[in-house]
Amino acid sequence: MKVFVIAGEPSGDALGEAVMAGLRKLRPDVTFDGVGGPLMQAQGLTSRFPMDELSVMGLAEVLPKYRALKRRIAEMADAVVATQPDVLLTIDSPDFCLQVAKLVKARSSLRTIHYVAPSVWAWRPGRARKMAHHVDHVLALFPFEPPYMQAAGMTCDFVGHPVATHPVATTAEADAFRSAHDLDRGPVILALPGSRRGEVTRLADRFGESLWLLARHHPDLRVVVPVASPVADLVKEMTAHWPGQPLLVPSTDIAGKRAAFASADVALAASGTVSLELAAAGMPMVIAYDMNWLSRQIIGRMLLVDTVTLVNIVSETRAVPEFIGPNCTPAKIAESLQAVLDAPDAQMEAMTKTMELLGRGGEEPGLRAARSILGHTRDPDKA
Repeated sequence: MKVFVIAGEPSGDALGEAVMAGLRKLRPDVTFDGVGGPLMQAQGLTSRFPMDELSVMGLAEVLPKYRALKRRIAEMADAVVATQPDVLLTIDSPDFCLQVAKLVKARSSLRTIHYVAPSVWAWRPGRARKMAHHVDHVLALFPFEPPYMQAAGMTCDFVGHPVATHPVATTAEADAFRSAHDLDRGPVILALPGSRRGEVTRLADRFGESLWLLARHHPDLRVVVPVASPVADLVKEMTAHWPGQPLLVPSTDIAGKRAAFASADVALAASGTVSLELAAAGMPMVIAYDMNWLSRQIIGRMLLVDTVTLVNIVSETRAVPEFIGPNCTPAKIAESLQAVLDAPDAQMEAMTKTMELLGRGGEEPGLRAARSILGHTRDPDKA
């Protein structure tokens, strides 16, 4: 069985790794081609070009790279048609992946599967109808998504979210982390200003100012910053003036990152999947995010929901405070951080409910996704 798989950012790389492992378990003869990051490459993929070429977010950020991305889209479609795999599996990054699927469908009858349903429940609902012309089946991360995809004409399976089954640090591991880094004297703030350069550039200074305001009341606070490899140098530079002697924990230190997520008193994080990682660790949080001015104006007018924090959306609560766009100000963020420090258990019920709904305690999502793929793909041995 041949699978052509495309992922465009670190979260997609993690999903790709899990589903590739699941496919290997169910179909040991499977082979892979396409584009992915280090995790997918560890599963046997030789990426056709570096995945980080596709890690661009925001309308204004995409424009300077538009021509290069268009060339890569055409290149990938040509490769899929030329190699004739049994299935094209695209993972998230819809602005890139779905364009590849569209070109492939125009030239072949190849089965196409997209992993991560577009958030049509949040904005641009017409995307589901458009993608139904060139996507046959969708793998959904959230339990409320299949009806949206099915109504648009595609089959869709909820396969669970991998964050719900990832291991988390034990209390002993968290205590050892705090002790090893001298984090026992004051409150510990976990700060996550993003994994992309644009996010870090926009948010790091505001996060730092928020922490300085908080430090007026907690002069002995400490700050721990898990940092993604592509932005490690930038984060180091932009956090150098923060209070709390920032401790940078590289994302490659998996055990250290898990311990950091469990050892803090409150987290300040950019919007995104990280809110689910924090919920999995039972870490109360404040979410803050801003975009390029143009992206903010356009996307802000399209939003169909009153919250962008996934814990709030999945749990159907508004337990996690968020400060988005013009509300992403240091004063508001600092005030909210203090409120969470004062009542750290207020978010616990919403976080627990979120993990249960996303599949905690069930089969690994990567294996569920692999079963779904095989169930919706022509078996080449039975053709």
